Amino acid sequence: MPDNGWPADRIDTENAHSARIYDYILGGKDYYPADKEAGDAMAREWPALPVHMRANRDWMNRAVRWLAEEAGMRQFLDIGTGIPTSPNLHEIAQSVAPGSRVVYVDNDPIVLTLSQGLLASAPEGRTAYVEADFRDPAAILDAPELRETLDLSRPVALTVIAIVHFMLDADDAVGVVRRLLEPLPSGSYLAMSIGTAEFAPEEVGRVAREYAARNMPMRLRTLDEAHEFFTGLELAEPGIVQVHKWHPDGNGEQGIRDEDIAMYGAVARKP
Repeated sequence: MPDNGWPADRIDTENAHSARIYDYILGGKDYYPADKEAGDAMAREWPALPVHMRANRDWMNRAVRWLAEEAGMRQFLDIGTGIPTSPNLHEIAQSVAPGSRVVYVDNDPIVLTLSQGLLASAPEGRTAYVEADFRDPAAILDAPELRETLDLSRPVALTVIAIVHFMLDADDAVGVVRRLLEPLPSGSYLAMSIGTAEFAPEEVGRVAREYAARNMPMRLRTLDEAHEFFTGLELAEPGIVQVHKWHPDGNGEQGIRDEDIAMYGAVARKP
């Protein structure tokens, strides 16, 4: 174990990792030189990358608040949690309803070791962490930590934020999301942000090549392909839009150009 408590034998510090690149770009501290090198290279190819990543994070905050305030959700299942960045999902949900329950899921050993920060729930609510791969819905849904925290007979908000662009066609991202939604009852919600190259194809394409060069190939999707995730669901207004256009609250969306954002965002209800 190094001084920071991370299991050194499980963490690859020589190669960049998507969660750590994201943390570096957002101004975090949980990254290694390889992640900084990758983030700097990507930002050179597309200087709007920090704007894009911050807009995605801000969208997550707004979507969770909307789910708690407007949709009355009190249970959340967050897939691909990433390195904790305050405010975390449970902090937002519990600021609206202190009794909210949240289960975080990730398979990154750094996230696992930092997960204590994710478990600091309001006393009225509860949070839990499941170490599992997004591509294995059964392992997630059958995890004791999930079953002990969430009541699957009551609506659950499934949040899948900025992860499916790392799932290739062979991973069947749409099928995985549907299998996660299947056991959730009517009145549950799906909130997703989905990577796209439709607004800055050359610049985002260059960023994707930087990821691929570091063994992180990407599958960016069109608007039509994004709609496939929401088949059979009732999209909340304004539907599937770039994340900075989804319920803007005036806290940072001003001046953001469409070509600076490579992520669609949407929230939908399971009938």
